[in-house]
Amino acid sequence: MRKTGTYVQRSVAGEPYRAFVPHALPPDPRLSLTNADYDLMEKANRAVGRLDGISALLPDPSLFIYFYVRKEAVLSSQIEGTQSSLSDLLLYESEETPGVPLRDVREVSNYVKAVNYALHRIHADGLPVSLRLIREAHSLLLAGVRGGQKSPGEFRRSQNWLGGDRPGNAVYVPPPHESVVECMSALEKFLHDDPVRTPVLIKAGLAHAQFESIHPFLDGNGRIGRLLITILLCAEGVLREPLLYLSLYLKRHRARYYDLLQSVRESGDWEAWLRFFLTGVHETAQQAVETSRQILALFQSDRRRIDKLGRRSGSALRVHQFLQEQPVLSIPRAVARLGLTRPTVASAVQAMEKMGMLKEMTGKQRDRLFAYAQYLQILNEGTEP
Repeated sequence: MRKTGTYVQRSVAGEPYRAFVPHALPPDPRLSLTNADYDLMEKANRAVGRLDGISALLPDPSLFIYFYVRKEAVLSSQIEGTQSSLSDLLLYESEETPGVPLRDVREVSNYVKAVNYALHRIHADGLPVSLRLIREAHSLLLAGVRGGQKSPGEFRRSQNWLGGDRPGNAVYVPPPHESVVECMSALEKFLHDDPVRTPVLIKAGLAHAQFESIHPFLDGNGRIGRLLITILLCAEGVLREPLLYLSLYLKRHRARYYDLLQSVRESGDWEAWLRFFLTGVHETAQQAVETSRQILALFQSDRRRIDKLGRRSGSALRVHQFLQEQPVLSIPRAVARLGLTRPTVASAVQAMEKMGMLKEMTGKQRDRLFAYAQYLQILNEGTEP
């Protein structure tokens, strides 16, 4: 059995508890990977490579990235207990917000900001994946939302725990607060100066689990820990764009995910965790490629159907293009964006509604909203609260 950390005795209000302080990475003794493990890693690498090349298939890859980041924000926030859907987020961002649970959707919106900010700092500013970057992303994540009073952007200065209502009956107690900076600095050193040149996917899996064990913030650790995977792969050049997110996989296998993280701490079973992680990378990358193909096929099919509208086809194609960017729209918003007259947009929307492309969402006669139904259905897969 590999020892991955030490327990230190602490007490609060006279009740003792044990906090886990993880050893620095890489694992010691070294990982014992089988031929099957290396085959799995190769499959995952190939799937990520296909995903990285997906931009060649898409007429506007920025749209796919735009919605994929938002889908990840919804899923990652749902794991933490929010109830917002992707449609809620899109309504909020388009300022069409009737009935949207604003507190939850603001948390999701902050996650989008944190993702985009971190990647900008990496690509435009040349900042490495570092404690500074992690703290800056965390500050954005908690700005003005639930948890915003829990020291956004700062490592914790008190004890936290997972499960239970106090450290003494918790499922897991991370390191004492005085050990957090040392543990995080060791993680940063591993990311920058890995002495054994760990393959990137293995490094990402190790780093994610280590971050979760340290739990360096008072709130938002899960979301930042999942974000760390993506920004690390982008920083290492494995992905050019932020297209790989494991939140749907982790949401579907939540109990197994937590059990494996705990088994790393208790028995040093890094290998079982990494098999789970690599399987998730492989499945998630494959699903993302398939999603992009479905979207591309839908856009092409619907353009062909619109071409058959005759005189209305030109304006309808422009509305269709706008729907690819904003799959929930109001007629006034489309008029303002496209520079077309209201009757022209209304006629195009009516025609597309008749063809089944659009569905009215409000049931009202005024202030109506229309959804690009099949597109949203593809995007929404797995995001139902």
